[in-house]
Amino acid sequence: MGTYSKGILGGFSGTVGTVVGGNWKGISYMRSQSGKRSGPGTPAQLAQQARFALAMKFLVPFTDMLRITFRDYAVKMTGINNAQQYLLANSITGTYPAYTIDYALVLVSRGSLPNAIAPAAAATGTTLNFTWTNNAGNGRALATDQALLVAFCPDLNQVEWQLNGATRSDGAGSLNLSVFAGHEVVAWMGFVSADGRQIASSQYNGAFNM
Repeated sequence: MGTYSKGILGGFSGTVGTVVGGNWKGISYMRSQSGKRSGPGTPAQLAQQARFALAMKFLVPFTDMLRITFRDYAVKMTGINNAQQYLLANSITGTYPAYTIDYALVLVSRGSLPNAIAPAAAATGTTLNFTWTNNAGNGRALATDQALLVAFCPDLNQVEWQLNGATRSDGAGSLNLSVFAGHEVVAWMGFVSADGRQIASSQYNGAFNM
């Protein structure tokens, strides 16, 4: 049974006939009641399910980081939800059932803060060293912006990341990736302002063997 909270024109929660009502993050919604599915679904449904599954498998290890790095775009949704939207629209390639993620098209942070000039990375043993040209003073870029350094290991489906280590003015920073010894990682970098309010869209740095 459904219950009305603000009269007949207000939102409701529960089920009224074949309509389900509820509230999520302060947003009232209604949807039709789900029917029982007979069979595995259409080819289009299976393809969409595969894309969603691949996106979420990749993004779940980034959950804590995405709360920070996708905050500007996560309006009435979580950071991981917004990152998933971007990933599904821009970063998955191939055809069903052989979908893959193009890491060069992935964003692990998203915003309008100026990013680095000439970002690069190189592996020394199990340390990944990042370098960039300090462009403090370019628009809203400040010397105190915190470098976001990120490495993801596809084999292990794990991520290592660092924030509040190096700053934009340092021009360099590193990640200890001994946990990924013997595996390939892919890397990105970006910036978050010192007060955490401004974020730069990440830049892909390539793939490296640890």
